[in-house]
Amino acid sequence: MADIGMDLNRFILEEERKYPNASGSLSIALMSVETAAKMITSHTRMAGLADILGKADKINIQGEEVQKLDEFANKVLIKVLSDSGQFYAIASEEEEEPIYPEKGKYGKYIIAFDPLDGSTNIEVNVSIGTIFAVYRRITGTINDFLQKGEDLIAAGYIIYGSSTMFIYTTGTGLNGFTLDPSAGLFLLSHNDMKMPQEGKIYSVNESNAAGWDEKTKRYFETLKTKGYTARFIGTMVADVHRTLLKGGIFAYPADHKSKRGKLRLLYEVLPMSLLMKQAGGLATDGTQDILTVKPSELHERSPIFMGSQKEIELLLNNGQ
Repeated sequence: MADIGMDLNRFILEEERKYPNASGSLSIALMSVETAAKMITSHTRMAGLADILGKADKINIQGEEVQKLDEFANKVLIKVLSDSGQFYAIASEEEEEPIYPEKGKYGKYIIAFDPLDGSTNIEVNVSIGTIFAVYRRITGTINDFLQKGEDLIAAGYIIYGSSTMFIYTTGTGLNGFTLDPSAGLFLLSHNDMKMPQEGKIYSVNESNAAGWDEKTKRYFETLKTKGYTARFIGTMVADVHRTLLKGGIFAYPADHKSKRGKLRLLYEVLPMSLLMKQAGGLATDGTQDILTVKPSELHERSPIFMGSQKEIELLLNNGQ
């Protein structure tokens, strides 16, 4: 067990030493994500003062209006990750196609990310976040991004809230680091995170309930009769973060409007599902383990239910 207060960089290097044949490439890759997270943090802290609020007068590949802070986060991540030389290819939720950095032509990994999850909450000072997923380079083509979630090499998120936290896994447990702004360091604050096997909170956008299928409607009605409390922030990172710490379930089901679900499989669903599993939870699209699903396209969407074992098992057993 690592010591509480250990610096993230030291933690990454200590983990690397457990593997004698490690080249250090993944360590550098993760440290580059950390660097970008610090730069984004500094701007989110000034969002009400600097000229970074509001729309950027652009529409992204998802058909959504781009916020100025969205655009900044996207540019920072692309620049810092490209300069690290560790990524052969980079895919952003904000970009139509992958980017192949010149410095990464010998890179062992590829990375996909949502630069700023929950950007509609920026102007009302609600928590937002960054999500990332790292895979091994295999073919050197776009197909490298179409791997199953169970093939992830590393995944994590950064939540920009009352404090900034960096939560990540390389498949050997889940650990959380809180940024000490005075020292400029992410320090270990949540060691070997394990979520409760049962919670009392459900997190879902109930304004979409009229469009859910009958199974989904019955499930959430069952939770209500069991005394569950509703909590929905509208930033996936924040809602999942609370679910990891408190237990319960986070869900974004398919509905009549979004028949294939709303959240992006590559950028949001798969990395967050891996984190949930590493903490002892479960994740499903409603019928199968979502980590066994292979994406068919870069910006594919999927329904998702993730949370404590009891809540997910109740869903899969039709509320029984």
